[in-house]
Amino acid sequence: MALPMDLRGTVEIHDFTSGRLAGNPLGDPIQRPLAIYLPPGYAAEPPRRYPVLYFLAGFAGTGLSFLNWNAWQENLPGRLDRLIAGGMAPAIAVFPDCFTLLGGSQYVNSTALGRYEDYLCDEIVPFVDASFRTTGRRAVLGKSSGGFGALWLSLRRPGLFAAAASHAGDCAFDLTLARSFPDAAARLAHQGGVARVLARLRAGEAPEPSSIDLLSILATAAAFSPQPAPEPWGFRLPFDPETGVTVPDVFDRWLSFDPLRAAAPRREALASLSLLYLDAGREDEYGLQFGARLLSRELSRLGVAHRHEEFTGGHRGNAGRYDVSIPLAVSALVV
Repeated sequence: MALPMDLRGTVEIHDFTSGRLAGNPLGDPIQRPLAIYLPPGYAAEPPRRYPVLYFLAGFAGTGLSFLNWNAWQENLPGRLDRLIAGGMAPAIAVFPDCFTLLGGSQYVNSTALGRYEDYLCDEIVPFVDASFRTTGRRAVLGKSSGGFGALWLSLRRPGLFAAAASHAGDCAFDLTLARSFPDAAARLAHQGGVARVLARLRAGEAPEPSSIDLLSILATAAAFSPQPAPEPWGFRLPFDPETGVTVPDVFDRWLSFDPLRAAAPRREALASLSLLYLDAGREDEYGLQFGARLLSRELSRLGVAHRHEEFTGGHRGNAGRYDVSIPLAVSALVV
């Protein structure tokens, strides 16, 4: 049932021009839509300030994806309206656009993609705090690649976010990502190699649904193993295209981004969070339930407070899990 108008928030979409993304090697736009949800009552209560939730989209998604109408499901603004109407403290929500020609950025800085970590943390966060009535306390939440982004930015930018939630975020790469390399090699051969894949994308051809997992690996390679030369596309593959076998020196670069490996050297960053939430479906098709279990075990070993849950389901169709993480994040921000 739709809520009355006075119980609904509003969404503003700003055209945000980035300096950090200028000159990015894929030629992706530097002017991007930035969607911002303002909670019910924002305009009517000028002195009031609000915590901010940053939502990071999964692979092949972007900030505007959170606003989409879905059959039998709420979009994110509708979910926030309902949670606030049910008693949750109101919050501002931000939906950044970090999409690339390859389908995603992993929210990291890369010479093959652009400076997406800096774009989000050094440009969008200050813009939101300067333009809206925020408390200066923030949470970062996401699913899949967005869940990885939430973990990575928490590790990389201690103090910027006070809470983080990762739904089936990429983790334990040698267990979860490496197992997809033989299939990626076969699909890449079928597509005619990296150069042909990129040429079709640049020509505006939408990838076939069966190619999405391959594109995810290529985008991750551009994020984690960029190398301007000798590869003309600017990154190295973590597997041999002919055999599908993992290339150790390239995959080692991927592992340096693995939250499971990064947790110990960056323990203090994680320990500073008021909330660190992890979950995954027990039937996750990419094995990310195992990555979450291993990360939870490592966090416990390190003495880092966190909350880890599992649920019945796979990798997709789990937007309802935000009903768990959003109230937890808001409670952690309201002090």
